[in-house]
Amino acid sequence: MRFFIELSYKGTNYHGWQVQPNANSVQAEINKALSTILNAKIEVVGAGRTDAGVHAKQMFAHFDCNVEIEVLKIIEKLNRFLPSDIAIHTIFQVANDSSARFDAISRTYHYHIIQKKNPFQENTYFLHKKLDVDAMNLACKYILGKQDFTSFSKLNTQTFTNNCNVMIANWDWKGDKLIFTIKADRFLRNMVRAIVGTLLNVGMGKTTAEQVKEIIAKKDRCQAGTSVPACALFLSNIEY
Repeated sequence: MRFFIELSYKGTNYHGWQVQPNANSVQAEINKALSTILNAKIEVVGAGRTDAGVHAKQMFAHFDCNVEIEVLKIIEKLNRFLPSDIAIHTIFQVANDSSARFDAISRTYHYHIIQKKNPFQENTYFLHKKLDVDAMNLACKYILGKQDFTSFSKLNTQTFTNNCNVMIANWDWKGDKLIFTIKADRFLRNMVRAIVGTLLNVGMGKTTAEQVKEIIAKKDRCQAGTSVPACALFLSNIEY
């Protein structure tokens, strides 16, 4: 039987979602917890692979199990077993050919920036420089649609294709936070943080909005902006 898990986590203490040989990961913690509770070797498959330090308000994963499970009891046991920065919300049975990774049709990320220093504002990027948000939103239109995003990808990722279809990209103030929202069918490694860094260059007048189109066309990571810190990036929603 195959089950989906809906969970959330704070990524600060983890080297990303995916199991790593010499570092702790969210996937490894869940594998260990499920294997212990179900007394069987369990390996979960996530909907995506968040980078080190990136958080997830909503993540899905699937796992296979050959025994009947009482969902509510498993959720309760998992939440007691797992560290406080990982929370399991729901577990539900799905068709045996369902995939948390390949059946997802979109993922949405948010990046949080503050411009006034606040020691109590965790998981944000403090940037005191003045930003032209209108110019940044103008540049966002060049990111929309299905394109090759090699310029915003980490090198040597061994992906089959660097084409992604970006459906939403915009900046908006929410209280004292400037939040970037981006939704796409898939994302490359480091893609969101590289896009944010490039758009911030537009906001600071280092790059024009129109030059973002040229940066994408060159398919060269060296042409794009510096990747912003992972601490302010959230995987916020996954759609199936």
